[in-house]
Amino acid sequence: MSNRVVQGRMVTPESLAEQVEGESILEAEPIEDADRDCPECGGDVISVGYMPSVTAFVTAYKCQECDWAEVDRD
Repeated sequence: MSNRVVQGRMVTPESLAEQVEGESILEAEPIEDADRDCPECGGDVISVGYMPSVTAFVTAYKCQECDWAEVDRD
């Protein structure tokens, strides 16, 4: 399933990546469950891999319950 509910709203991989990145992205992979809990509220964390530019690929982690998000640019 690639669409998920985040903070009470249904998001697609692209809209989740844009929400975390703060601007439009080129392409996103399906949303996956991350094997960790949110460090702020203990809620479930999901991840999405995406390309913010032609030469970059990053993975974003986002809590489904609160505003916490983190981006791994390695």
